[in-house]
Amino acid sequence: MNITDIRPFTIHISDEQIADLRERLARTRLPQPAPTDDWDAGTPNSYLREAVAAWQEFDWRQAEAALNDLPHFIAEADGQPIHFIHVRSPHPGATPLLLAHTYPGSAADYLDVIDALVDPVTHGGRAQDAFDVVIPDAPGFGFSQPLAQTGWTTSRVATAYDALMRALGYDSYGIHGSDNGAMIARELGLAQPEGFLGLHVLQLFSFPSGDPAEFEKLSPQDHAGLEHMQWFQSVGGYNTMNASRPQTIAVGLSDSPVGLLAYSELFNSFGNGTSLVPLEKILLAVSIAWFTNAASGMSRAYLENARAQAEPQVNDAPTGVAVFADDFQTIRVFAERDNSRIVHFSRFDDGGHFAAMERPEQLAGDIRTFFASVR
Repeated sequence: MNITDIRPFTIHISDEQIADLRERLARTRLPQPAPTDDWDAGTPNSYLREAVAAWQEFDWRQAEAALNDLPHFIAEADGQPIHFIHVRSPHPGATPLLLAHTYPGSAADYLDVIDALVDPVTHGGRAQDAFDVVIPDAPGFGFSQPLAQTGWTTSRVATAYDALMRALGYDSYGIHGSDNGAMIARELGLAQPEGFLGLHVLQLFSFPSGDPAEFEKLSPQDHAGLEHMQWFQSVGGYNTMNASRPQTIAVGLSDSPVGLLAYSELFNSFGNGTSLVPLEKILLAVSIAWFTNAASGMSRAYLENARAQAEPQVNDAPTGVAVFADDFQTIRVFAERDNSRIVHFSRFDDGGHFAAMERPEQLAGDIRTFFASVR
C-alpha cells in the first residue's frame, strides 16, 4: 500500500457548522418516554435531557484549540485520507507506538495517555520506556474523511497503518488497541511485518469453540466473563445493524445529533452503571463524529468485516492483554487457543471498555510494562 502526501493538518470547524449543531440541539424532539425511564430498553430520555443541556453549553472552540495543540497530519493511503496525531518523545531512542481507537471513538480516545507515554519520567516512569506515538483515525472515522472506497476491513486498515509507520521512518514499532483497534492490532500480529514488536490490547475476542474440554479449564472468574459476553450480546444491537444496514442507520445519525448521541450508548456501557467515561469526553467524541459526518463510515466498518468472512488464524506475535473490570472479559483459555504468545496478562479492579479515558495512568503503565518485556 502506498502512503503519499503527508502534510500538516489543522482542525477547524466553521462557525456555521457550530451554529447548525446548536440549532438542532435546541429543536430536539425526544421519543415518547418508555414506561420506565431507565436504560432497560435503550438510552433514556432522562439521560438525553441532561446530555443535550450539557452539549448546548459545550465549548467546541476550546476543545478544538486543545486538540490543535497536538501535531496533526493527514496522508493518502491508496487514495483514502488518513488523519493522525504524531507526537515524538523528548527522550532519545523512544519506541514507536501505534494507538488504535475504538468504535464509536477516534484518535481523541487517547488524549489523556499521550503525555504519560511520550514522557514517562514526569509520570513516575523511566526514560527508556518512552514512546513516539502515532494515533490514526481509521478510514471513515473522525477526520479520515470521506470514505473513498469499499473494502476497508480491519486487515486492510492494519496494512495501511504499517505502511504509515514505514512512511514516517519507523522500521520497528508496536501497537496498542481497544475494541475495533484491538482487532486491527491482532491483524498486525497475524501479519507480523518486519520489525513488529508486538500488540497490547484491552480485548482478545476469543469465544468458545464448542469443545467441552475448554469449559473444564474455566475458573469462576471465567464463567462470570461468559455471562458478561451474553449480556453484551443482549444489548449490543448496533452490531447487527452496522453489519447489515449501515447506510440506513447512518441517515438518522447524520441528521440528528441527539440520535448520534443516543446510538453512542456504548460510552455509557449501555447504562449498566459501570462506565467511568465523563460526560464531557462523550460530548467531545460525539462532536467529532457529528462535525465530520462520520456515521456512515464508522458503521460501515462492521459491514466490511462481516462480508470478508476471514478464516480463523492463530496470532503468533508477542501479545499483552489488560483486562479492566467492567469491560469485555478476555477468557485466557480461549485466547491462548487463538494467540500462541500471550506473554503479559493483567487485570484491573475498575475501569471499562474505554480505559484510555477512564483509567489513563493505569493503562499507560501497563503498556510500558508490556513493551519493556518484548523490546
